[in-house]
Amino acid sequence: MQADRPPRPAGALTRRSLLVGIGAAGGAGAMYAAMGVLGLAPTERTAPVPPASGAAPTPFVPPRRSDFTLRGDGAPASVLVLGAGVAGLAVAYELGKAGYHCTVLEARDRVGGRSLTLRGGDVLEETAAPGGGAGARQRVTFGEGTYFNAGPARIAQWMVTLDYCRELGVPLEVFVNANSSAYVLTEGMKGPVRVRTARADAYGYISELLAKATDEGALDARLTAADKERLLDFLTHFGDIGGSLAYTGGERRGFRVDPGVGAGTGLGRVPSLTEVLSQGLGRMLTMDAGYEQAMPMFQPVGGMDAIVRALAARVGADRIRTGVQVTGITGRPDGVEVTVAGGAPVRADYCVATLPPHVLAKIPGNLDAGVRAALATPIPMSAGKIGLEYGRRWWEIEDQVYGGATETDLDIGHIWYPSYGYHAERGLVVGYYNTGPAAEAYDGLAHRERLRRALAAGRRVHGAKYGRDILAATSIAWRRQPHIEGAWVRWPSTGGLSLLQRPAGRVYFAGDWLTHLIAWQAGALESARKVVTDLHHRVLKS
Repeated sequence: MQADRPPRPAGALTRRSLLVGIGAAGGAGAMYAAMGVLGLAPTERTAPVPPASGAAPTPFVPPRRSDFTLRGDGAPASVLVLGAGVAGLAVAYELGKAGYHCTVLEARDRVGGRSLTLRGGDVLEETAAPGGGAGARQRVTFGEGTYFNAGPARIAQWMVTLDYCRELGVPLEVFVNANSSAYVLTEGMKGPVRVRTARADAYGYISELLAKATDEGALDARLTAADKERLLDFLTHFGDIGGSLAYTGGERRGFRVDPGVGAGTGLGRVPSLTEVLSQGLGRMLTMDAGYEQAMPMFQPVGGMDAIVRALAARVGADRIRTGVQVTGITGRPDGVEVTVAGGAPVRADYCVATLPPHVLAKIPGNLDAGVRAALATPIPMSAGKIGLEYGRRWWEIEDQVYGGATETDLDIGHIWYPSYGYHAERGLVVGYYNTGPAAEAYDGLAHRERLRRALAAGRRVHGAKYGRDILAATSIAWRRQPHIEGAWVRWPSTGGLSLLQRPAGRVYFAGDWLTHLIAWQAGALESARKVVTDLHHRVLKS
């Protein structure tokens, strides 16, 4: 909250008027030198040049305290940040480095928002299930050293998230996003097969079909003689089809008995082309092909919440208020007033709202009707996870699976194996990570029923051992998380997106939902950087 300032006496000499006078008498050079003496000159590295009218701001450079700590009236701007998730903490961190006075209000009892890592002793609250009923509470009982990234769990190497890990000193390790030793299981398959086996069969038959079509002249209208020769050479290697141009299997499929002193024993019968096509493997075998999913990926050592904890430490505990629910947002010509449940209103020069849009849309205030309609446009999406702590790392010992994921078209979606703690006594498997309609089917279930369904599906992949030696389990349905009410959002149309990327008076909005990186921490960080840049330019020009 910013205290009211005493009125300035009429005719008093201000720094601004002094600089204008110096500039009129001695030119821009004299005025800039005077700004330096007064501590008002921006540094060469960090000072953004205010953009021309209608022009985009210059690329983000974190402002430093020295570039505008002393404004024309001698006091920094105050900013209320609503939400202590990744976006909110990043906004407060960057503005705090520049000398702004930031206060972060968070309705939940912990920082991080959807960047949630659960450990033994934590309590997970859920709201009532769709259709009524009481809310639920789970007490997490994982053992020491075991953690469950219930929200984000991986970071692509091109994402700005890694830059913050470097800046904040958050140590990283590799996240095994894809593993050829993991499994694939679809409803069109008789049983699970290793990813390497499914890929070898699919690539092999695709290569055979294309190679034979090429060799028989079906593509002569598109290919020169040299093109055909090069394509056939590529396909023989890509599909391991050899000079016969026929897929017959091979060592890429894997072994029943691995080679060593002996040559090994192959897997046996190769499925027919019809069988492979009926398995519906397209999505299963391309999960790691997208730009956002390509290996190598990374994770913070010890849990994803290391990032938000480092951000919160830099912001300062005295500037973050948890357990404070916002009940109203009122923009005024000279600032913003935010009302909170059970407390006095909080005022500041500016406000950055980082709450989910569907939550913001329900908060009373005087935001423009168009802004409120835009906030209500994105649709919250369902996603869920369950963490299963086992007393024995059977996936490593018996299945030789070290990290990565099993892909399925069952309602569990994915099974993730841990990318840390190899060869330890115990470990945590993400027994399902589902989204969309599959997750909606789990939203209304109690934890006990989610666990039952997850184990039943997991046994189809790993057999009876999947249900043994379970020490603890915790599940989450993001649509039932208080004050969040969704894993991420989907824009049915982008009409309101550009509107919310601009301020509504003195109220700014930030979050992954305002970027093309929805559901990624990088989206929240990129949005925070844009807001910091825009707000900073505005303050410099005021």
